[in-house]
Amino acid sequence: MPTILGQNQYGKAENRVVKITRDGDTHHIKDLNVSVALSGEMDDVHLTGSNANVLPTDTTKNTVYAFAKEYGIESAEQFGIHLARHFVNSQEPIHQARIRIEEYTWERIATSDANSKFIGSEDVKHSFVRKGQETRVSEITYNGSEWQVISGLKDLVVMNSTNSEFWGYVKDKYTTLQEAYDRILATQVSARWRFNWSDDEQRMPNWERSYEQTKKHMLEAFAETYSLSLQQTLYQMGSRIINNRSEIDEIRFSLPNKHHFLVDLEPFGLKNDNEVYFAADRPYGLIEATVLRDGVEPKIPVDLSNL
Repeated sequence: MPTILGQNQYGKAENRVVKITRDGDTHHIKDLNVSVALSGEMDDVHLTGSNANVLPTDTTKNTVYAFAKEYGIESAEQFGIHLARHFVNSQEPIHQARIRIEEYTWERIATSDANSKFIGSEDVKHSFVRKGQETRVSEITYNGSEWQVISGLKDLVVMNSTNSEFWGYVKDKYTTLQEAYDRILATQVSARWRFNWSDDEQRMPNWERSYEQTKKHMLEAFAETYSLSLQQTLYQMGSRIINNRSEIDEIRFSLPNKHHFLVDLEPFGLKNDNEVYFAADRPYGLIEATVLRDGVEPKIPVDLSNL
């Protein structure tokens, strides 16, 4: 049976690079996991084994480390833009580069030990603890003329211990869930947002500030929404971001409902007045949706696990 070659790409995945910037005694850390995928005129290598158009994946790995030195790492997005532009512009057979980056955040260790030679009452300038709130992610795609930048985060766990209800839902003979008028609402946020910056003639966003402000609006909306459903909260989070960040046209959320069920304490002669809960890790409700600027077509893939 005749066959044809379909869409394909290749590259070096999960290049771990840590860049230390030394500003006198004060050090700054950028800790990235960078994956490179290249596509273009690659029929021959698949069909005949000719490597004439193949830039070795080992070279892409080396480029990541060399660029960390040559360009520094101002932001994950800016670093990915440097890499994507280089691979497409320097190699004629390569028509598109996709750079996916995870960023792991570190924060300075604070101490009050004033007796140490190196440690004072303020944050230590060169000592860090891995920050466990979330992992920052980004995907940069470049085809030689157009850019697509998608940023986001994953594993951001948030909770409202009140101001959440869930009632009035469809019930059938299999429904056992009791209506709740004061419940815990908790989720582990995965979100991706797409920037409307697409070519070099446009003004490039301030990637670091954009991330900080997008996360801020996301958390404020979660905290301030009196929730009747996780879907309602999701939409408020997305709307707050779209309405306040003009550089973002689309945001997609995947929100697992981290269920907390009241424990029945009556067998022990105790009343549970919304105080003691069982935290169930599975199964869980999974709420997913995209919020768009009016008139914009969606471009973020439905399955965020592939970003």
